[in-house]
Amino acid sequence: MTTTDMPVVHECTVTGCSYNHDGCHAYAITVGGNNGAADCGTFVSLSTKGGLDKVVAQVGACSRADCAYNSDLECTASGVRVGPGSGGHAANCLTYTT
Repeated sequence: MTTTDMPVVHECTVTGCSYNHDGCHAYAITVGGNNGAADCGTFVSLSTKGGLDKVVAQVGACSRADCAYNSDLECTASGVRVGPGSGGHAANCLTYTT
C-alpha cells in the first residue's frame, strides 16, 4: 500500500482536537483503542491548532484487528469518519465495524 492508496479522513467532527480546523489537518491518523472502541490515537487536545496547511488526512495505521476494514493492520475502507465517541472517548473512528 502506498500513501496514495491510504483511505482519507472524509470528516472529523471532534471540535476539541488540535488537528481539526475546517477538516483534519494531520498527515495521517492512527486508529487504536480497546473494549469495543476505535479511538483516534492522533487526537490532541490543545488550544494550538496544528498540522499541514492543506487537508490531506489519511489513515496511517489501524490496530483494531477485529474491524471488518482491517487487513494486516491497514485500513481498507474507501474513507473514514471521525467523531466524538461514547463515554469518555473524545474521538472515534465512526467507520469501525466488526
